[in-house]
Amino acid sequence: MKIATYNVNGVNGRLPVLLRWLETTKPDIVCLQELKAPQEKFPVEAINAAGYEAVWRGQKSWNGVAVLSRRGTPEISRDRLPGDENDAASRYLEVKINGLIVACLYLPNGNPVPGPKFDYKMQWFERLDAHAEMLVTTGKKVILAGDFNVMPTEKDVYKPEKFLKDALFLPEVREAFHHLLQQGWTDALRYLYPEETIYTFYDYFRNAYQRDAGLRIDHFLLSGEVLPHLKNAGVDKEVRGWEKTSDHVPVWIELDI
Repeated sequence: MKIATYNVNGVNGRLPVLLRWLETTKPDIVCLQELKAPQEKFPVEAINAAGYEAVWRGQKSWNGVAVLSRRGTPEISRDRLPGDENDAASRYLEVKINGLIVACLYLPNGNPVPGPKFDYKMQWFERLDAHAEMLVTTGKKVILAGDFNVMPTEKDVYKPEKFLKDALFLPEVREAFHHLLQQGWTDALRYLYPEETIYTFYDYFRNAYQRDAGLRIDHFLLSGEVLPHLKNAGVDKEVRGWEKTSDHVPVWIELDI
């Protein structure tokens, strides 16, 4: 089973890229972030025609998450992160499918620092930490996948010194990510490739993709029950070079389930 996560950066504007990638790589399950489309504008007919069923939580102009599947319709268990009933942002979608619990998430960026956006990011991280701890102790096969907006280590950013005051790289943000791992989650790509340079995001400016000046901010975290099934993982870097593409690249894992 191949599972992918992809911050599509506008599902309608990038639809030709998304459909081309789906046809080329044929993942079984896909988590999408940053749909930038209200609920009624999600391109479900095109997704269905590509062979996928879908569930999604849209939002006008910003945010939005979706899960696509070639293995039957995902069953939504949560369409928001617990802990704040007043948070209307579409950033979390948790589904059950084929014996897996898959949580598709889009963690806040947090810039500029300091300020309310950074405070919101850390509050969201606290809520994620609490919910993830519950999930990892269920004894079920659980995957957290998506755009975490965190570079966990210096290996995950092309020039660490340039991001010392960035909300994606501040010590307290990285510490929050590592605290999450300490619950019993495994960073799938770093588990298989502990020393390799892997990036999942290339800015549109300053020829970042051409210079390989990237960041690794899109992650798969696996519960202990999923880890023994992990066989492969990687990124589809070439998609970043396609016309009218997202600034993120798809990330994927393969499980022997």
